[in-house]
Amino acid sequence: MEYNFAALDSVAVDEVQLYERDLTDGEVAVLAGADVSSRSALRSFYVKAVNPAYSKNFTELTRLRGKVNEILTAQPEVMVMEELSDRRPTHVLHRGAYDEPGELVEHGTPASILPFAETLPRNRLGLAQWLFDPANPLTARVAVNRYWQMHFGRGLVETTEDFGGQGALPSHPLLLDYLATWFRDSGWDLKRLHRKIVLSATYRQQPGVGFSPLHAGAPTYRLPAEMLRDNALAVSGLLVPQIGGPSVNPYQPAGLWKELATRNATEYVQGQGDDLYRRSLYTIWKRTTPPPSMMNLDASERNVCTVRRQATSTPLQSLVLLNDPQFVEAARVLAERLILEGGNTANSRITLAFRILTSRHPEFKELKLLVQLYEDEAKVYDNNPRAALSLLATGDHPRNPALPPTEVAALTIVTSTVMNYDEAIMRR
Repeated sequence: MEYNFAALDSVAVDEVQLYERDLTDGEVAVLAGADVSSRSALRSFYVKAVNPAYSKNFTELTRLRGKVNEILTAQPEVMVMEELSDRRPTHVLHRGAYDEPGELVEHGTPASILPFAETLPRNRLGLAQWLFDPANPLTARVAVNRYWQMHFGRGLVETTEDFGGQGALPSHPLLLDYLATWFRDSGWDLKRLHRKIVLSATYRQQPGVGFSPLHAGAPTYRLPAEMLRDNALAVSGLLVPQIGGPSVNPYQPAGLWKELATRNATEYVQGQGDDLYRRSLYTIWKRTTPPPSMMNLDASERNVCTVRRQATSTPLQSLVLLNDPQFVEAARVLAERLILEGGNTANSRITLAFRILTSRHPEFKELKLLVQLYEDEAKVYDNNPRAALSLLATGDHPRNPALPPTEVAALTIVTSTVMNYDEAIMRR
């Protein structure tokens, strides 16, 4: 081994010694001329220089501790709140000036709604108990109003985000009172509440000319972004109904996170298997880069609380429903299902697709147009088998090799068309 000391013009080297291992502190001290007789120094020398098994065991222990650290580091962490042991005093500020504190403010709730019982702890647990107190008139009314809005497009109180003095008055106050009381007494049973609403005469009646906005049946509006995706997965048989679990990473344009990233989570790693077909509820949501297909379909960005989403109609939304890998893959898998379950004719298969996606039989003109579309597409793919295979390669779900590619591809175009039919994406 050679050393070049020419560059070290300010250093003088008198003697250099090389050792085959790291020296202990005691050995270094002895070499320096010090007298070392402490128990710790002797023990360190023994386990490193005399006992060969120690080094081997220590190396293995270090490796195992590293693996434990990797496992713990990879675990998802969720920030939680904890009550301060000594509560920070809060004051009313004069004219909002931070340096002019006024009257001291204690923990409490609006007495006009329901006085905060002395038996309740003055913390978040007490607040939760106050919210669901049977005598609290607000919680059940707000919840019922939001679910009414989900089914009817708007709530009995139109300003679902504001039940205060600046909010709208209920259109049917007695109905709101009844539903809120019933919901509370049912044990907050959401399934029964939804059933009660959709089986009501108001929900089931056919709207028409002459109905007032307050008495008409449920209005027509496009399904929310999450329902559109979940419905496509459900009709194709791809939907994984598992409840709970970590976030999943479904299809997303490549490089999007890297392009818009600030400093963390710059790489989007697409999920595999069931992760691609979980409900949209479990899709990972990065605040600075939310799922683009959902954003195109009017999902909220979640930067602020949004009770009423905007409803738009743009060409980009049609492009998502026709070209997004998740929807194309769902149409492809549904086409395979139609070939296996829908009989041997185009008419019977397309009729089954129409029933699955719209809950009714197609009219004669509709069926005729769709059969014509199928025949035209079949000719195209018969002349270009590679194009058929390219279409069927969309998505990670493996295609059924026993089915004719050109036939499946032509039927995929038809199912995608029906999947974009007004009655398939609109809530009527």
